[in-house]
Amino acid sequence: MPGTGIPFIFRFFNTEYLACSIPGREKVLYLTFDDGPIPEITPAVLDILRDRDAKATFFCVGDNVRKYPEIFKQIVEEGHGIGNHTFNHMNGWKTPPGEYFENVMRCNEFFTTHLFRPPYGKFTPSQYMMLKKDFRFIMWSVLTLDYHHGTSPEQCLKNSIQHTGSGDIVVFHNNIKAVENLYYALPRFLDHFKEAGYEFRKITG
Repeated sequence: MPGTGIPFIFRFFNTEYLACSIPGREKVLYLTFDDGPIPEITPAVLDILRDRDAKATFFCVGDNVRKYPEIFKQIVEEGHGIGNHTFNHMNGWKTPPGEYFENVMRCNEFFTTHLFRPPYGKFTPSQYMMLKKDFRFIMWSVLTLDYHHGTSPEQCLKNSIQHTGSGDIVVFHNNIKAVENLYYALPRFLDHFKEAGYEFRKITG
């Protein structure tokens, strides 16, 4: 299934500044959630994680944090990690470097983090050079495609499990497009790997 693994170009970046996985000897996975927080989905995701004693990292859109501060506060209080996902879910390929940098820093006015994930995984070399002194880019090794209209809930779960192993960074989404696949796949994904002895941790740096 296209899009599930590490984009080829990311393999050439210095891991000090950009990570697609977090290798280690332990059976650990790193769940991440993009685009929230939003009231329609994020509280339910937090319930699923809490019920399974799983931690994750939420890459938050600054404008959503501005609109829904109590949901953001709940994410932090329940022990999850947070990352910057720009203020307006900005596409780096369509945005001049200076404007992109300002949008990222505007997001950081609402919460402090040194983790960053560019929306759509799209950024330019200039944007990367401007941001890497303040942020570590956190990409992925497993993209669940939960947002994709051509992905059924069953396919989303099957492909996510098949492509995931220790140290992987796994992407789900806090948006309406993903809700059907997310609600089906996420609890089953967690249960599968919990039963296999894996731990779910937040990304800390």
